Amino acid sequence: MLGWTDIVLRIGAAMLIGGALGLNRELHNKPTGVRTLGLVGMGSALAVLAVADDPQAEITRVIQGVIVGIGFLGAGVILHRNGSSEVHGLTTAATIWITAFFGILCGLAAWRTAAVAIILTTILLTLGGPFERWCHRHFGSNGSTPGQHGG
Repeated sequence: MLGWTDIVLRIGAAMLIGGALGLNRELHNKPTGVRTLGLVGMGSALAVLAVADDPQAEITRVIQGVIVGIGFLGAGVILHRNGSSEVHGLTTAATIWITAFFGILCGLAAWRTAAVAIILTTILLTLGGPFERWCHRHFGSNGSTPGQHGG
């Protein structure tokens, strides 16, 4: 049975990681923010913790359920602009998805994996946009303007 300290650490870490990713989205004026992604992280951790002490529980089924379920939330932020082929919100949807994984990792206390992944995720969210714009400037465009896709 997990102790109070371990439960608080796991849920709190999931909330903080989700909140940090939400802050990135919020600073880029995207439809999710600190509260939304903090809740996604916490919810995923709670789903894992709900069965963590049950030796009969199949934790992989819980993880599958979280990932499938979170897809519906992510799909809600993907938009098409005025019937055009431009798609917006993919980065935000992917951020919701990875936030669920961070919640799962925190629920499992997989701290090393979570640490490596949060560093790489932060680098990607911080430097990915400028890198894409640099590539568009130096190597040409695929018909869309920089920053027109993703989001």
